[in-house]
Amino acid sequence: MRYRRSWLGQRFAVLLSVGLILSCDRVIPRAEPGQAASDDVVKVDKKTETIINGALKYLAAQQLPNGSWTGDKGSPGSEKWAVAITSYVMMAFMANGNLPDAGPYAKQVKNGLQFLLDSVQADGTFHEGDRSHYMYSHGLATMVLAEIYGETQSPVIRPKLQHVVLLIIHGQNPEGGWRYQPGSKDADLSVTVPQTVALCAAKRAGIAVPQATIDKAVAYIKRCQAPDGGFTYQAIGKAKGSSFARTSAAIYALQITGLYDDPMVADGSRYLMASISKCNEPAWRTDWLTYGSYYAAVGHYLIGGDAWKTYYQTFGQRYLLTHVISEGDLSHWDVQIDPNAKIVGSNWCTAVFTTILSLPYGYLPLYQR
Repeated sequence: MRYRRSWLGQRFAVLLSVGLILSCDRVIPRAEPGQAASDDVVKVDKKTETIINGALKYLAAQQLPNGSWTGDKGSPGSEKWAVAITSYVMMAFMANGNLPDAGPYAKQVKNGLQFLLDSVQADGTFHEGDRSHYMYSHGLATMVLAEIYGETQSPVIRPKLQHVVLLIIHGQNPEGGWRYQPGSKDADLSVTVPQTVALCAAKRAGIAVPQATIDKAVAYIKRCQAPDGGFTYQAIGKAKGSSFARTSAAIYALQITGLYDDPMVADGSRYLMASISKCNEPAWRTDWLTYGSYYAAVGHYLIGGDAWKTYYQTFGQRYLLTHVISEGDLSHWDVQIDPNAKIVGSNWCTAVFTTILSLPYGYLPLYQR
């Protein structure tokens, strides 16, 4: 059973009337949680729902006493990414209608939220073990706090959310992007995207975000597109070679800022689908599968229509269900599916792939058209 809250519709009307629900620079209509777009013919079938439920049960069992998730309970060293992995797992639960006080996994979401709030430090950063690539975790956790705050308007969340948002705003570099540390002299696309999405989520929830910050981020992302339609690691002139993962991230970020019909999105989608169309062939491989498929899924969900239907049926209902590991009523994906996930652990893969399969439910405002 999927949970929806009657008061969400009332809160939506109030927020819309005061102009708080924004796609960064313009007001857009948002569906009620659980309400998909009218042209969305993609549905979660019974088999897929069983896998989703098994994966959520698996993830719930992996939560640690402090409310966090690491790579998995048997993955040594993965605790240094607890903020990032907790954020990914929280999105999987929220994509199935769970909030801190609603849904069968409300307790897990509430405890995960408390872990993230407790991790916010005086300087506006999260207490994350891996500081060498810190801003990845910061963007993801900020996004989660913004989504929960947008759904609950909790006064406990707001001041800490404002604090972590300000760090992103002030940490933008002159190029318009972000890198591993706030205020880095250079930027890269893979770090810039989660900061951009987090800022848009926060702005939609009613947190002040300067439009100039968004505009500069969009300009940087656009400078990363290559002639083949894909996107590179850094702005053209600094890096060569498009990739699946970075192209996925870019087309999602462009849409979340309101550029749904930008030709760059269509070009990026064609680049991605050329690879996805082959994903069920034995020799198919792509770097950073877990990271890239997360953004590719939400990016094509926002595109909708045949592009989304093809993506979901090809990668979601065929590729992911072929590679899932089911044991009794538990389901998860092993790190063997993605060599880059081995040092992180299976909870990351399981959280991302569960979120992908759950997108047709339409619960998360961040994923709504």
